[in-house]
Amino acid sequence: QVQLVESGGGLVQAGGSLRLSCAASRSIFSINAMGWYRQAPGKQRELVAALASGGRTNYADSVKGRFTISRDYAKNTLYLQMNSLKPEDTAVYYCNTHPLPVQRYWGQGTQVTVSS
Repeated sequence: QVQLVESGGGLVQAGGSLRLSCAASRSIFSINAMGWYRQAPGKQRELVAALASGGRTNYADSVKGRFTISRDYAKNTLYLQMNSLKPEDTAVYYCNTHPLPVQRYWGQGTQVTVSS
């Protein structure tokens, strides 16, 4: 049974940075593409960034040039480096497989709040 635990969120001023982590209970990154998703209040969950097992990345237009997804196989951890944060980045951030998230993998997420 895979568990994904997100951490690293917090309150930051606009223009600041945060690095999110997603720790997996066992290695799934070598066989699965992974993604960071977010859900803002009153909005649907959306894909923010994805990382294929081969290393290819893709990003939502709204975060291109500001966010970077990466992984550490040895630590079974997925990261999201977020720079130049904007108030519209405020959301709960989750990790899961991509392009088809597995329902039972959804964790509690980590809250990111960006103040203006």
